[in-house]
Amino acid sequence: MPPSPAPHDPKLLLMDESFGALDALTRERMNLEMLRIWKRSGKTVVFVTHSIQEAMFLTAAPARMAAFFLIDLPYPRTLELKTGEAFGRLARRIYQLFGME
Repeated sequence: MPPSPAPHDPKLLLMDESFGALDALTRERMNLEMLRIWKRSGKTVVFVTHSIQEAMFLTAAPARMAAFFLIDLPYPRTLELKTGEAFGRLARRIYQLFGME
């Protein structure tokens, strides 16, 4: 029997309007669950929402920017650009920020 795959344990959770289609009560429950998961795991969570109240409720203050990257690659952009040294160098810096060297 083949070994079971390793459990997924990402360092970063990207959540884009994850609760947007939920009814109000379920959305509130999910906000509480999100906070519980975040507190227990200590993971970095990027949570995109259009709700000011939701953003305020889920934000741990003070928030800070981990890094700023100037994407100064030339226009017009082509697929060839993705195989160039400048693109690769920038991509490596971003991957390193997330511990994905």
